[in-house]
Amino acid sequence: MWLYLSALSAVFIGLYDVCRKRAIRNNAVIPLLFFSVLVEAVLLLPIIVLSAVSPHFLTPLGIFIPTFGPLAHFCCFLKALIVVSLWLLGFFSVKHLPISIYAPIGASGPAWTLLGAMLVFGERLTPFQWAAFGVLFVSYYIFSLVGSREGIVFHTNKWVILLFLSVLIGAASALYDKYLVHTLGFSAVGVQVWFMIYAVPVMTFVLFVFWWPVRAKHTPFKWRWGILLIGALLAVADITYFKALGYPGAMISLVTAVRSGSVVISFLGGAFIFGEVQIRHKAVALVGVIIGVLMLLLSH
Repeated sequence: MWLYLSALSAVFIGLYDVCRKRAIRNNAVIPLLFFSVLVEAVLLLPIIVLSAVSPHFLTPLGIFIPTFGPLAHFCCFLKALIVVSLWLLGFFSVKHLPISIYAPIGASGPAWTLLGAMLVFGERLTPFQWAAFGVLFVSYYIFSLVGSREGIVFHTNKWVILLFLSVLIGAASALYDKYLVHTLGFSAVGVQVWFMIYAVPVMTFVLFVFWWPVRAKHTPFKWRWGILLIGALLAVADITYFKALGYPGAMISLVTAVRSGSVVISFLGGAFIFGEVQIRHKAVALVGVIIGVLMLLLSH
């Protein structure tokens, strides 16, 4: 079940990528991210309230949050700092890169998560699963070759570099999730909800310290109703992700790999909504991503 929840999360992540690409065009990054975070936090806040006043209602749904102690709250605040940093890097990157390039690079996170999972948690993959990752890696390499035809030189483009940094931080964040849920035993849904609550003051600090004083010098912020949809899609994607991670035996390396299937929806958005180029060549690599993800789904 946890692999299928991961696949469902991938669907919403793909829609989220398309919506944020549309909302961020000719728009200020930091306030857009702030309102997206605020929307998600508001949507998730009722889970905390209902867990306190009506736990019998949420328990059958599997989203009841037990009381968190000081250590759990500190860990969730640290999680908020990590996620806000990777979101900032990711949002700036997606603004300046084609989504058909951005999404596949972002989907390379499972490789780093896999490496960390093996080193930290001792996870071991079967030969068939290794083959699936091999297909994914080859596909990502093809994407990099196609990107060079668009004038995006991966090792010198600052937006690509920022994107790779966000991917590395994202891999560390995924490993931290497993540590909080499986090692410390915190509620998976509780971690997701509380870190989003703490992300609001973190983003408020970023907004008023780093953007507000210099806002006149940069791209102005334009309110777009799609910002509400960004927060809502991410909320659903995160809930399904943490539900998957909460299952006994869930392997973080496979959960993140399956989530990388979101690249399919992002790719289609780049082709049909944003009219991006080199679509045929990118489609070859995309087929490899699909095959790799399907292999992982069938391997468990």
